[in-house]
Amino acid sequence: MNKLKRYILFLIGLFVNALGVSLVTKASLGTSPISSIPYVLSLNFPFTLGNFTIVFSILLIVLQILILRKNFKLENILQIPVSIAFGYFIDLTMYLLFWINPQNYFVKMIALLAGCLVLGLGVYLEVLADVVMLPGESFVRAIVQTWNTNFGTTKIVFDSSMAIIAGVLSFVFSGKLNGVREGTIIAALLVGFIARLLGKRLEFIKSYLFPEENGEGGQALASAADAENAENAPVADGITGKLAEKQEADSIYKNVIVIGRQYGCGGHDIGKKLAEKFGYEFYDQEIIQMIAGTTGMTSEFIRQKEESMTNSLLYDFVNQMYLYGKEEEEAPKDKIFEAESKVIRELAAKGKCVIIGRCSDYVLRENEKTLKLFFTAPLEVRAKRIMERLNISKKEAEQVIRKEDRRRADNYRYYTGRVWGSAANVDLTFNTAMNEKYIEECISKAMELEI
Repeated sequence: MNKLKRYILFLIGLFVNALGVSLVTKASLGTSPISSIPYVLSLNFPFTLGNFTIVFSILLIVLQILILRKNFKLENILQIPVSIAFGYFIDLTMYLLFWINPQNYFVKMIALLAGCLVLGLGVYLEVLADVVMLPGESFVRAIVQTWNTNFGTTKIVFDSSMAIIAGVLSFVFSGKLNGVREGTIIAALLVGFIARLLGKRLEFIKSYLFPEENGEGGQALASAADAENAENAPVADGITGKLAEKQEADSIYKNVIVIGRQYGCGGHDIGKKLAEKFGYEFYDQEIIQMIAGTTGMTSEFIRQKEESMTNSLLYDFVNQMYLYGKEEEEAPKDKIFEAESKVIRELAAKGKCVIIGRCSDYVLRENEKTLKLFFTAPLEVRAKRIMERLNISKKEAEQVIRKEDRRRADNYRYYTGRVWGSAANVDLTFNTAMNEKYIEECISKAMELEI
């Protein structure tokens, strides 16, 4: 039943994709890069855009077979009927849009942008269905798999090559540039960007369409592992009194602390003291070391990329090409977030730990044994701490603080869809300018409460 829903969704996406291609083409400002070669050929020979799309797609499938050889999977043959259906969908939608023939440049641009929006929606639906890739994206993946190239870079080179070849063919057959124009560039820049934005904004649709894949089984497994670890693990030397007795006697108390914090408020240091007090493991930079090996990235690269987001829209724009990639072909920053989230869940399943930052309150939002904290402090207090740490002036310290807070907030909002520092995201918020012992005492009491 689940697979049937996916194929139905894919067919809908395929039709919407074809509608987008036709609308972009009808704007008469060029077409999308992948359709540019078939479009130029259709302008110079007595066959339709759909006909040439089918022929070109089959050529790409043949090239995949030559590139992958024995690694070409039988399931990839599904690209052939998909290509045929896509070609006929294009011809059908071109016929349905017969009434669209804009003459005014402004109207042409409106039609082009509308086509990009529809095409982006079609791509999003195809990616959401996750059953078959169109030959263009599958060809890129074949190159990546064979020669171990970067997926995003390879996709850009592929799209650029399609447009260049189409331009050359246009000059060869008609003596002028026809079929490749500014619309080709605009479509190349916008379609993937729109699809990626839709993927972020409509993430809830996946859980609605495929509730059985919502991770409930994995959550239950993690909870079971958590309970087993809590039951069998020995009491650490540092944890004493009522909290130790309760956590050893039963598994209905919180045993994980996650901390979000404003830059310069001292949240890292307080978290470390809490770990020492309770006899918990402490994880901050240690998480970077844990994921360095699994991602194939250096610790320094991860440190530069994680929890930093200069502009979420710009990030989506630059990394739109990774939309078509597998999990291992994600944009580097997305790959880091996924790897860190996996590690955070594994650490939480073991219990008895303090985790700093990395959207951990969101990652563990359904883990009832997690106490979620956020630390803040007045700007003057934080500036003083940063001045001492970095040996800079007050003005420079305030600039650094604002910059780092903005990057953390943008990063948090991008990956969670939430407002960073909002009281709704956590259990307790503390002003670290208060007495530190009072803060620790409040947290200790909170850890003693039953879930």
